[in-house]
Amino acid sequence: MRRWLVTGGVGFIGYHLTGALLAAGDEVTVVDDFSDAPYPTRMKERNQADLLAKHPGVQIVRACVTDAEATLPLYRGKDGVIHLAGLAGVRPSFHDPARYARVNVEGTAVVVENALACGIDQVLFASSSSVYGNSTPLPAHEDAPAIVPESPYAASKRSAELVAGAICRRAPGLSCTALRFFTVYGPRQRPEMAITLWARALLARTPITLFGDGSMRRDFTHVDDIVRGVVAATVPKRPGLRAYNLGSGAPIDLLGLLRALGHAAGNEPVLEHAPVPPGDVDATFADIRRAKEELAWAPRIGLEEGLRSVIDWVGANP
Repeated sequence: MRRWLVTGGVGFIGYHLTGALLAAGDEVTVVDDFSDAPYPTRMKERNQADLLAKHPGVQIVRACVTDAEATLPLYRGKDGVIHLAGLAGVRPSFHDPARYARVNVEGTAVVVENALACGIDQVLFASSSSVYGNSTPLPAHEDAPAIVPESPYAASKRSAELVAGAICRRAPGLSCTALRFFTVYGPRQRPEMAITLWARALLARTPITLFGDGSMRRDFTHVDDIVRGVVAATVPKRPGLRAYNLGSGAPIDLLGLLRALGHAAGNEPVLEHAPVPPGDVDATFADIRRAKEELAWAPRIGLEEGLRSVIDWVGANP
């Protein structure tokens, strides 16, 4: 048994990860501020209720990770921290870049500093495929340059990595793992994300807005594979900062995704086209060799199976 502090533990990925750790017999304390955007508060409260129903022993604390003094006691006695709290979303980050910097960069710095203050030597945190932008050759490898972010969100995630790495250099025993998630989808996904949004439209037989001509490619990764990757990354403890891509390694263009999702839903999508919003990259494509070699991890859930899980969830939760 290990004792974990999971930040953002009632969010989309956090809910699934917290449940997996508890099911494995670990002890988990969740800290989450239950803020409303971009992941709705009502969904976090539902996730909290479902976690407590399955695992009555889980401790869930309402607090913000940027509040170092208020959250410090939660770190005491823990073996490690898995930091998932933060603001997600490329498009909304243009509307409030200062908030994204404050929560994602300052929040990560506070988490790492609090962990050090309590003698914790392992911190894993959520980064993003967005750090690669359009300038990194694909498939993107962890050691490739990631220096031209296309959005404030991407910049905040890359900055969080750089801050964590800088702290590690003055704390030689600290292991920090940056987990670069590639377009995570599955049950309980943020409702405005493409797969869940389109699944609802398909089931309701309403038009779907497609940005651009549908040629943009994304490396969609099911949340269950992401959770297995996070758990696998808790095993090696290398001093310093180490980044891992967690993706499917099999990108698909958006038109192909729509066809597959329509097949899963049993409906033909009706499309309405719109211009590509600022910050959207042309393609994401993960080089996952490092995770395979060092974590013995590889994705297991194919797109057809993964999309069916979303259709089933959306159908049962209108």
